[in-house]
Amino acid sequence: MHSPVLRFAFTVLAGAALGAAMGFFGQCTSGTCPLTSTWWRGALYGGVLGLLFAFSSRTG
Repeated sequence: MHSPVLRFAFTVLAGAALGAAMGFFGQCTSGTCPLTSTWWRGALYGGVLGLLFAFSSRTG
């Protein structure tokens, strides 16, 4: 059985990776788009969304 901490960390890291990919491959070239202007900002937003998702889907 997987540890809840491992599942929690995987969810946050998956969100950060998806956010970084969206920031890297995003269509915003002017730099004014808050989510897709840079890859690290996308990773930060994705990590926060992954954190919120991990907290909302906790059982028990």
